[in-house]
Amino acid sequence: MRAEFPELARHYYRANRLWSASYFAGSVGGAPLTVLRQYIEQQNRPV
Repeated sequence: MRAEFPELARHYYRANRLWSASYFAGSVGGAPLTVLRQYIEQQNRPV
């Protein structure tokens, strides 16, 4: 992934990994995919 997305390296150079050891599980209660996609796209992204 580092070869394909070199811009990621500057965000994770100290930990030397892309993901943390955290875990997430969630449910959307049958919401349509279009609604979920819109929600995700409107979330703030880290700088």
